[in-house]
Amino acid sequence: MTSPSAPVVTTGYPWPIETTRLANGLRVVVSSDRSSPVVCVNLWYDVGSRHEPDGQTGFAHLFEHLMFEGSVHVQKTEHMRLVQGNGGSLNATTNPDRTNYFETMPSEHLELALWLEADRMGGLVPALTQETLDNQREVVKNERRQRYDNVPYGDAWLRLLELLYPAGHPYHHATIGSMEDLNAASLATFKAFHQQYYAPNNCVLTVVGDAEPQQVYALAEKYFGALAPAPDIPPAPPGHLAGPATTPVRETVTAAVPAARLYVAHRTHPFGTKGYDAVTVLATVLGNGRGSRLYQRLADGKRIAQPDYIGSYGVDLAHAPAPIIITATAKDGVAVDDLEQGLAEVVDSLVSEPVTEDELGRAKAMLTTAWWRSLSTVGGRADTLGRYATQFGDPATVAYRLPQWLAITADDVTEAAAYALRPESRVTLTYLPEETESKEGEKA
Repeated sequence: MTSPSAPVVTTGYPWPIETTRLANGLRVVVSSDRSSPVVCVNLWYDVGSRHEPDGQTGFAHLFEHLMFEGSVHVQKTEHMRLVQGNGGSLNATTNPDRTNYFETMPSEHLELALWLEADRMGGLVPALTQETLDNQREVVKNERRQRYDNVPYGDAWLRLLELLYPAGHPYHHATIGSMEDLNAASLATFKAFHQQYYAPNNCVLTVVGDAEPQQVYALAEKYFGALAPAPDIPPAPPGHLAGPATTPVRETVTAAVPAARLYVAHRTHPFGTKGYDAVTVLATVLGNGRGSRLYQRLADGKRIAQPDYIGSYGVDLAHAPAPIIITATAKDGVAVDDLEQGLAEVVDSLVSEPVTEDELGRAKAMLTTAWWRSLSTVGGRADTLGRYATQFGDPATVAYRLPQWLAITADDVTEAAAYALRPESRVTLTYLPEETESKEGEKA
């Protein structure tokens, strides 16, 4: 059954959107754009690190790697070779809420892209070997070392999640997971995880670009229609939290970093709510670009923060109160306590000094530009539609996001700041250079 939707140009998504659902539960979203002979195929699986039970952390991210290692009819590395050899590009990502796989191809190769995705959805488990599993576990270990363990400030996100969310909460651990969990799990355990979640009834297939809906539906039925749905998909643990934290938390790390750096974080509202829309505008006012309060007051004003390493942003998580992260790096000779005091003053000013019309207008202009930039490619549109279909049940709700940002008032921002940025709910993560500790020891 097809349900067409065509948002008007005044909304945040002026292209047509049409949807259908196959008998096995696969949701198919199509947004035609015949302006160039290019098409993007994007699959959003409703599985991320928030779904991982104790002892199985890092599984969703590992499958991001394993899904490129061959399936029943596709040899190892052949998926990549076939896409790139036919003029396409491809990738995959994992976050706490989901895993997605995508390729952008010349539209004449749409059928190839759909066949490849269907084969690894239904045919990965029979092809998965112990050798492949062991090899990709080592790849993930190297990734952890290169991206988190051996990079200055690289483990900040891992530490912040543990400080922001209590043990047992689905957002408490990062997607990279525990190396101990990955090492301990058997091949059978990994296969069972894939069979539980990587199924047509836990997936949204989105096709954007030079293709007609009926063509896509027919190909989806041809390649995905025979795949069996998963009978019992376990839900993620509940992410409900009763408001902001009531006790501040802090952690100080002495490490091989070039300068002292602060990360200040708060839990706010889930992505997709009006409260989080206000936080999105708030974060832009606070720390996005040279016109932001943080830049104006700490980099240009007091000159205590490095201008290239200052900012704030929300992390768009949809199934629990999402975090806002605020960061600043001390200039040479500036004491970290002075930086923290200055940062706190700017953050608290969002309640005591309501945002001005100029600040609000600048933030909305920046968000508008970023929104249209993200939708300027077929890949960006496909990913966005997949998100809204997966997280909110209807891809057409994408059309309301930009108007909802633009409807936020100065009072909404003040209310969001008063609710979410309280000092008693603050998480403070401080990095100190190793030489700071040694110098303080010498003075003592």
